[in-house]
Amino acid sequence: MKNRALWLSVSALTLVCCGAAGAQTTSTAKKDDADSGKVQEVVVTAERRTSNLQTTPISATVISGGDLVKKGVVTIDAIQFVAPGITVNNFGQGNDFNIRGIGKAEHNSQTTTGVIVYRDGIATFPGYFQEEPYYDIASVEILRGPQGTFVGQNATGGAVFITTNNPVINGGEHGYIAGQLGNYDDVATQGAINLPISDTLAARVSFNAEGRNSFYTVTGPNHGNPGNIREGSFRLGLLWKPTDALTVLFKTDYNYLDMGAYPADPYYDTNNPFKLTANFPASAVDKFVRSDLKIDYVMPNGITLRSISGYQKGNTEYHTDLDGTDNAVSGLAVQTFGDSVDETIYSEELNLISPSTGPLTWVLGGYYQSDEYNFLPGQFFIGEPFGSYTLQGTNPEETAAGFGQVSYNLPAGFQIQVGARYSSVETTNHVTVNQYGFPIVDEQSAKSNNVSGKVALNWTIDPHNFVYAFVATGFRAGGLNVPVGLGQPAPFAPEKITEYEVGWKAGLLGGHLRTQLDAYYNDYRNFQVIVAYPTIPTFGFELNTPNPTKIYGLEAQAEAVFGDLSFDAGLGLMHSQLGTFYATDPRIGGTPCNPSTGPVGGSCIALGGKQQTYAPNFTFNIGGQYVFRLADSDTVTPRLNYGHVSSQWATLFENASLGDHLGERNIFNGQIAWSHGDLVATLYGTNLTDERYVGALNSGLRFEGPPRQYGVRLLKLF
Repeated sequence: MKNRALWLSVSALTLVCCGAAGAQTTSTAKKDDADSGKVQEVVVTAERRTSNLQTTPISATVISGGDLVKKGVVTIDAIQFVAPGITVNNFGQGNDFNIRGIGKAEHNSQTTTGVIVYRDGIATFPGYFQEEPYYDIASVEILRGPQGTFVGQNATGGAVFITTNNPVINGGEHGYIAGQLGNYDDVATQGAINLPISDTLAARVSFNAEGRNSFYTVTGPNHGNPGNIREGSFRLGLLWKPTDALTVLFKTDYNYLDMGAYPADPYYDTNNPFKLTANFPASAVDKFVRSDLKIDYVMPNGITLRSISGYQKGNTEYHTDLDGTDNAVSGLAVQTFGDSVDETIYSEELNLISPSTGPLTWVLGGYYQSDEYNFLPGQFFIGEPFGSYTLQGTNPEETAAGFGQVSYNLPAGFQIQVGARYSSVETTNHVTVNQYGFPIVDEQSAKSNNVSGKVALNWTIDPHNFVYAFVATGFRAGGLNVPVGLGQPAPFAPEKITEYEVGWKAGLLGGHLRTQLDAYYNDYRNFQVIVAYPTIPTFGFELNTPNPTKIYGLEAQAEAVFGDLSFDAGLGLMHSQLGTFYATDPRIGGTPCNPSTGPVGGSCIALGGKQQTYAPNFTFNIGGQYVFRLADSDTVTPRLNYGHVSSQWATLFENASLGDHLGERNIFNGQIAWSHGDLVATLYGTNLTDERYVGALNSGLRFEGPPRQYGVRLLKLF
């Protein structure tokens, strides 16, 4: 029972909205003006040390804080329009970050995530509490493919590393303040300040706040105005460096995110999706704190001992309408869902990191995490015409791992890398379910162990060309199905992946153009899918496909700077093919069928060869800008970004008549920024063409992407 909403069989995809104002980092903003007219070096921390992206054997997209603002990225949802091979499915507070078709394509209480999101070095809540806005950000690193060595269990799709700006010792008082006004009565502000305390200690304080009215108008019974956003976030960072050898960095965040609600209507409705005639009153509120402590000590021999300790505690509360009508059936209960869940995570990672010089480099590490869900009494319920369902109790999970990687430089520019990770994961249910008035005590445990790793051969052909080839494995832990229909479903097994990848990274045209090209082939065994109960379609159970699933494709990225003209682009081609298995489509009705043998007939459908859900075959993004230089060093910079996501399927059954086929979408974002000294004024717009599109199907409901938004931002650097 890894997450919480049992009724959800398919996630909702909510696409990019504009959100809070801001320059993420003053250093990036100033650096752009002083740019040399060439592409700047980009670094990644994927291997627990800082390395040049162009000579690191991994497919990755790295976006600086300043570029996040230029591209209209203020939350995790918008990443999918600025990087290839990515989708973000958002049903509410819980969003599902998918890379190369893997992540969390069906949202439910059992499915574990396949993409791990890190913030300032610690793994965050898996799948929840992810709507935290991007403010005062240094960079976002998106790593594609299984991260079997350094990130470990559950990162079968990839990982995301979000790093906020650190305090600067002896950096003086500097920072920024920004404000935003937009349509839908959008008002936002954010800012940050660096505070020098002594020659060895500095602090950084940052904040973000936003209020915006709903996109939706709801009339009829139980009408309201769901979707009004009221959010506030605060961060404190402390950096202490008493000696050259010791560095201590502490950060703590608090977030209050009232997202109003996530209204929807039935997939067959032809009315304006933002004007709903009936919806049960809904809400969506996240409150959480996250603290992390990073200590680096460089020994006399140059080896770094690193400790990263994390503590996270939050409450997520969610209420929604299950059928989008607010109508009771025969006087029975309205179809509704609600919960209030506490989650607490403790984590600790220890690293030993060799110096980066010399032919042999290595990293050793150990990891422990405790993650517990507490389903509060009387807060988790499903109201439906055929009975009611309540759940309370706890779901603790523990993860322990040890890992290491060795890199050795060979003659003629070759390098070999070998890495491995042992993971042990245990999950336990201590819950009581009440269904149809019958209490069911669920006391189960499931444990998974695995060794995964990576072997890579790298070749630096010359200072401008780097190629790599590797074989990597990954592992997503198994878990427990909760009681449904007065029965006790069996646990599901771990999912394992073997990936084969080759890539070429190049610097061309005298440093003005940087490219990445890669091709990959993924072989999944015991692929985890969610299938709804035919007689109770609001419930799902997790199972493993008995035959291998294949996902393969290629990606290309480019960044170019020619003086005042710059652009970036990305392209992803992907094909997914489920292994042979059988399942009953609960929307058609019928009885369960054997996943391995079927047989096909009636509502029992052969799903072998079908596509993975929310795995579009083609993604493309491009953005460009030109700096017009005026008198007194003023500049005017127009920028346009375009993101394309091809059509995709919302369920494994691929039934277009039931709304499963989601059409392509084409999103344009743009802005014009005027810079005068330390003042920047920006006119911005997102979804400029006001394209209406269904982002996802969720239990028969259509969830719309946000409409066009526009406004003005003012930024003051100091």
